[in-house]
Amino acid sequence: MASKRDYYKILNADRGADSEEIKRAFRKMAMKYHPDRNQDNKEAEEKFKEASEAYEVLSDPEKRQRYDRHGHEGLRGTSGHDFSRMDFGDIFSMFGFDDVFGGGRRRGGGSGATRGASLETVIDLTLEEVATGIDRDIHFTRSDLCPDCKGRGGKPGTEPVVCVACGGGGRVEQAGFGGMFRMVTECPHCHGAGKTFAENCPHCVGSGRAPKKCVIAVKIPAGIHDGQAVRIPGEGEPGSNGGPRGDLHVVVRVRTHNVFERQEDDLILRMPVSFTQASLGAKLEVPTLGGVVEITLPPASQHGDTFRVRGEGIPNLRNGHKGDIVVLMLIEIPKKLTEKQEELLREFAETEDHEVLPHMRNFWEKIKDYISN
Repeated sequence: MASKRDYYKILNADRGADSEEIKRAFRKMAMKYHPDRNQDNKEAEEKFKEASEAYEVLSDPEKRQRYDRHGHEGLRGTSGHDFSRMDFGDIFSMFGFDDVFGGGRRRGGGSGATRGASLETVIDLTLEEVATGIDRDIHFTRSDLCPDCKGRGGKPGTEPVVCVACGGGGRVEQAGFGGMFRMVTECPHCHGAGKTFAENCPHCVGSGRAPKKCVIAVKIPAGIHDGQAVRIPGEGEPGSNGGPRGDLHVVVRVRTHNVFERQEDDLILRMPVSFTQASLGAKLEVPTLGGVVEITLPPASQHGDTFRVRGEGIPNLRNGHKGDIVVLMLIEIPKKLTEKQEELLREFAETEDHEVLPHMRNFWEKIKDYISN
């Protein structure tokens, strides 16, 4: 690992320099090696990061004291930034601003163009619509370009003039970071355009925007889940200074079904059956999202048993393969019996061998083991 240079030498500062002298030394080095003055210059980039690292230590009284006593070894274990791995934008944001010296380093390019805001709207779907997919007209309102001034903000028929606040540059300087830097920011008067209108558009009052009601046909794919969204590119609000539009996100909410419960691509159906059907077996009609199918309930079915109706669930969003309907058997006991039913059940009870019934036998075996221990 290469040894680090002396921080004082990096900034061309004396060891006895006070905090203001250290600040001025760093400002001088930062101005010299600023990236906008040294395009595609790797050496200047490294010197800028090196100066930033040196200033971070020497501007902190405690770190500087450790460094003066023990050199770089004295800084081991202290928190600090790894400037060698940071890009310029990271360094700038660390100091609390995006553009320290004003070279037009904006996210998204130096032209000032910014992407428009993305929008979100919500639609409700039934489970049946989720199973098949659906085309739906989406109604929403967005802030769009003013139809009178076409987004310029000025009175139709007039031409813009040079902004008096920024002189046409679209940027203004402000003192920042204790006076150490001159921050260059977007002109608040012309919003970076460099030009303004003497008279505002009466329709949008100079904003260049106006609300617009929109209707867009959206295809919702089969198998979509509650909370997922369909993105419609370019249907958000327009960008500024020629920037691209944002997107429209259509968020899906699936209504609760009164029969089925969705579990991934399967549908859960809790189906009540009588104890005689469960005991003797039966033909059962099972509802699906598209109709009715018949299944055979085998004799001696137990409460909680499940049966699958293959391919009658929800299509998988990615591959289209359908899930199943999972039929959960819930055996119902009648609350009231006729005299005839009660008589028959008593006759049946006399024939039961409780020792043979599997669940009952296991239960009493556990009770006996528990008592004996």
